[in-house]
Amino acid sequence: MTIPPPHRDTPPRDLVGIGIGPCNLSLAALAHPLAELDAVFYEQRPGFDWHPGLLIDGATIQVPFLADLVTLADPTSPWTFLNHLRTRERLFPFYFAERFHIQRAEYDAYCRWVAQNLPGLRFNHQVDAVRWNPEHDLFEVDHTRLDTGTDGTAHTRGRTRTRNIVLGIGTAPHVPAPLKPLADTPTVPVIHAADYLDHRDTVLAAGHITVVGSGQSGAEIFLDLLRHRPPGRERLHWIGRTEAFAPMEYSKLGLEHFTPDYTRYFHALAEPVRDRLVAAQWQLHKGIDAGTLAAIHDELYRRTLDGGWPDTVLTPGVQVRTAGRIATSRIELHLEHLQQGSRTRLTTDAVVLATGYRERPLDHLLAGLDPYLHRDSSGRPRIDDRYRLVLDPSVTGSVHVQNAELHTHGVGAPDLGLAAWRSATILNSITGKEQYPLPTRTAFTTFGLEDPATRTPHARQQPQHLTPLVEQA
Repeated sequence: MTIPPPHRDTPPRDLVGIGIGPCNLSLAALAHPLAELDAVFYEQRPGFDWHPGLLIDGATIQVPFLADLVTLADPTSPWTFLNHLRTRERLFPFYFAERFHIQRAEYDAYCRWVAQNLPGLRFNHQVDAVRWNPEHDLFEVDHTRLDTGTDGTAHTRGRTRTRNIVLGIGTAPHVPAPLKPLADTPTVPVIHAADYLDHRDTVLAAGHITVVGSGQSGAEIFLDLLRHRPPGRERLHWIGRTEAFAPMEYSKLGLEHFTPDYTRYFHALAEPVRDRLVAAQWQLHKGIDAGTLAAIHDELYRRTLDGGWPDTVLTPGVQVRTAGRIATSRIELHLEHLQQGSRTRLTTDAVVLATGYRERPLDHLLAGLDPYLHRDSSGRPRIDDRYRLVLDPSVTGSVHVQNAELHTHGVGAPDLGLAAWRSATILNSITGKEQYPLPTRTAFTTFGLEDPATRTPHARQQPQHLTPLVEQA
């Protein structure tokens, strides 16, 4: 099917957003009041959903409700979480509930409310290619409008011209290589946590269950399974690669790693230093909420009241080397303890992989821009401090990214708390105006030894006692 060119009288868009997850939904909400900005957002799914397989009863998001789509950039926006409550006549119940961290299901409902009421969102639209047209100094975005049926059949194709693009295609579930053949076999009960609720009844019916992954999702799933298994007959294993079922760093100064101040500091570091830091800082964003750890311990302790111990095994520091099937119904995991160097086999009836997510590769989508794209020494796209891909100077438009900049901007890249600030930064950059005034300082911590008075125009608000060292001749 050929793609009809845009009508010659159709003006180009100012902005095309690709993907409608929380990040680009934040961008769309903050772009909404900017009358001079003509924007459209494409998403191949039929509607908004946010990790539906993990909306477990009682599970909360790990940032305060103020980290909604817009508040930290514009608390007067009509798209705040509090306004969502107001429209549902739920402000007083929320007030008396005294909840700073809301449930995941409630955050999902809030985002769906925004997506259902915000103009300019085009669901059931799959973006196929992006290219730069040097003759017109515009990007071309090829897309396919899908039928609303479950098969996602292609319906019509189109092309949109635009001056700017924002990629917000999010992340995809990660399945470790040793377990991928089993996870890809429909008849084998090896599922990723992203699909947990869809398969929960099947998993609970299994004789023995193993949860792989020692992060927040693994902890929540283990707790949910534990609560629904009979005392003394739990038959649960929970394993993970980390050296401990470690709590997430949640001290107030520790949280300053999720401020714009730290993001700017991290971006200015050398590439090898950034790579080392991302690996070392896993506990800032991959640890387990202390409340979830306490709930697991409470549940396990409760099951010892009549004597004996629950039939559970919790072992950190373990990796799955290989995996296979025994007969037709059982699964065998070959395990290695990373500290002891010892190995063993675990036979189980169902496996839930709480093994996290990875950034979706951009190479296929950006193949048409590859001749213009600058990359780092590891072949990754270079991204500047305003979240723009570094392109050849001949490209006059910009391509911004959301939640694809972990290697350049650090642990705050996937954090919901920075979504509004990043969206405002992108909109200020695209429009060339300070549409959203942003704070010049956001942390008490001074990251680095350079004089902090030079980093913002508000020098009198900064500590002045650091003097740069001058090397003697």
